[in-house]
Amino acid sequence: MFRHAAIITFAFLTSHAYAFCGFYVARGDAKLFNHASQVVLVRDEDRTVLTMSSDFKGEPKDFALVVPVPTVLQRGQIHVVDKAAIDHLDAYSAPRLVEYYDPDPCQRFMAYDAAAPAASMQKAARMEEARANSLGVTIEAKYTVGEYDILILSAKESNGLETWLVENHYSIPRGAHEVLGSYIRQNMKFFVAKVNLKEQANLGFSMLRPLQVAYESPKFMLPIRLGTVNANGPQEMFVYALTRKGRVETTNYRTVKLPSDVDVPLYVREDFAPFYKSLFNEQVKRENMTTIFVEYAWDMNWCDPCAASPLSRDELKKLGVFWLSDSPDTSGATDAFVTRLHVRYDREHFPDDLVFQTTGDKTTFQARYVLHHPWTGTTDCDAARQYHRSLRDRREQEARNLANLTGWSVSQIRKKMNLASVDVKEREKKWWEW
Repeated sequence: MFRHAAIITFAFLTSHAYAFCGFYVARGDAKLFNHASQVVLVRDEDRTVLTMSSDFKGEPKDFALVVPVPTVLQRGQIHVVDKAAIDHLDAYSAPRLVEYYDPDPCQRFMAYDAAAPAASMQKAARMEEARANSLGVTIEAKYTVGEYDILILSAKESNGLETWLVENHYSIPRGAHEVLGSYIRQNMKFFVAKVNLKEQANLGFSMLRPLQVAYESPKFMLPIRLGTVNANGPQEMFVYALTRKGRVETTNYRTVKLPSDVDVPLYVREDFAPFYKSLFNEQVKRENMTTIFVEYAWDMNWCDPCAASPLSRDELKKLGVFWLSDSPDTSGATDAFVTRLHVRYDREHFPDDLVFQTTGDKTTFQARYVLHHPWTGTTDCDAARQYHRSLRDRREQEARNLANLTGWSVSQIRKKMNLASVDVKEREKKWWEW
């Protein structure tokens, strides 16, 4: 059973506090973006399961997670999960390329779609609790969950909590005082996780596994203010929301779909990482970094086509999809709709926590970009001659599309496409060309 609790904010209070580093790969996934956090939100009625994935780089002893929560969480509400399920969900929902091959224009049109090749040692208990009490900090509960030592704290005022955190080797960033104080005034508790090095060694894990908590609250929200306190610049966050009813959106910020189904030049196939990063940067700039972007919305039972296969029932259950039946594992799953949201945020542009709602909209959407390979045969007919004449205009439109999506120079795009030099200069539109 879930205990009553409200939504969670998380922040990494260490000197390595950019949050998450990643790698660059040829797909529009979370790893394309440095310092990108991944959150899986499973929501049905008032019940939520939140999984937080850290791609933290640094010494495990330097890792710490602080999560404001409204009540003392029970041991059974806290889990450590395998990141493989999050990686699979990321691959399944990632923006991607599709490829179409032009047919012989002298024959019947046939085309197909091919998907592009596609996460401390404990001190003596009595001394620890005595010192905490002297600072107005109460250790409400403590657990060891997997490779993490978990504490649930309450505090009377922010100065005492800050002192306790510093004495226990948490590096408090500038600006934390005000935010911590606001949560204390709301009578919230603090979920604190650190790596238990001995348990980590015994378990044999070299990477930190995601932490997961289950709670119950009418509020469907994700506080992000504490996470911006120690940020050195904007942060990147991917939210994978799994519901029974349909797409998830924010209510206090604009939620818009990324541009999709746009024809782009063939060379983007080899440059997908810089292309997609530039595309997202351009959309954020146009929206003045005040918008949440939808990258994917789809029923988990299927996809058309798939960048990766849908998650199995077993994987979905590991991510907290608690309403699935206990029937044997099969491909796909019933009543699991995924929304992938992507947000770049900082304290200035996102002063309020994210508030979500589940809509009844099950319209499918994926951010995808289209490559058209030209027909290269020698068949000669009127249709073929007309087709060859149209290719120049098509390639020009692809160049303009790419410039519009990314903000890149259209003349440089043309050069890279080897378009004729006459195309490099924009032709002035005549008044009669409407």
